[in-house]
Amino acid sequence: MLADFMPFLANVLLQVGYAGMNITSKLALESGMKPLILVAYRQIFATLAIAPFAFFLERKTRPKLTMPILFQIFLCSLTGATANQVFYFVGLQNTTATIACALNNVLPAATFLLAAICRQEAVGIKKASGQAKVIGTLVCVGGAMLLSFYHGHIIGIGESSIHWNYANKMANSSPSPSGSNFFLGPFLVMASAVAWALWFIIQGQTSKSFPAPYTSTTLMCFMASIECTIIGIFSDPKPSAWSLSSSMRLIAALYAGIICNAVAFCVMSWCIQKRGPLYVSVFSPLLLVIVAILSWALLREKLYVGTYVEVTKAGDRDHDLEMQLQQGGAARG
Repeated sequence: MLADFMPFLANVLLQVGYAGMNITSKLALESGMKPLILVAYRQIFATLAIAPFAFFLERKTRPKLTMPILFQIFLCSLTGATANQVFYFVGLQNTTATIACALNNVLPAATFLLAAICRQEAVGIKKASGQAKVIGTLVCVGGAMLLSFYHGHIIGIGESSIHWNYANKMANSSPSPSGSNFFLGPFLVMASAVAWALWFIIQGQTSKSFPAPYTSTTLMCFMASIECTIIGIFSDPKPSAWSLSSSMRLIAALYAGIICNAVAFCVMSWCIQKRGPLYVSVFSPLLLVIVAILSWALLREKLYVGTYVEVTKAGDRDHDLEMQLQQGGAARG
């Protein structure tokens, strides 16, 4: 019973971890840190954090590393690390943390479509569960678009009583995303979700052919650190831009690298191996609920009617998709 519950608990805790990353990263970006440089540091810190575990825990059980497996890991680095995170952080710079998380709700839809195309997930359109999956896919995309382009009225719950001086300072000194970036931010975040969905599919195959999550994560982050560092240097080669003298920049880079890369990729690889790629992706709507509350409490972001509607739908989707996956698992068993 506990073994069956662990993937669920691990995915919930992952979303809490990602919520913290959204807040710290948003503050680091508002302090002037370039998103491509933050992504590069994230990969570097992740590689340093996970490499010792790969060396000591898997040196006796590690399968043979072949060229096809190395190529799969390289594709994982391009999709799950480089493309996903570059698109996301540039998009996050041009929108709010809440909207960025809402747009990530297209992740289950994109993963389901790609898994169905790659025959990793049975659609069963003639069955009620299959029809529910298709409807849920459309609702995921529609809900994300709703929150991106429709705010509605501000919910009158007042301001948070939490006064974080650093967040207040950043909020007062940073301009809002300009009108010219109104579509850029949401578009890049959705592109990030598609890249992440591709990673889920590729990682599903990699986990079967190379069941060594620490080693595969280390190699993936190492490859991504090279890719992202090259991109970051092209974007801004000045040493001052790469400085981590600001405490928030250092915290954001360490947090994103250790928690949201090193730990998260290992946990997700394990969960994909246990339950499949779609199971892991359906927890992403939970992130919106956590970030919406934290953004209101810490960053003084306003809560709009559109946010409340999407948060409610996110909870319903989580429950419905979980039930569908359980039914699908029972049917396959």
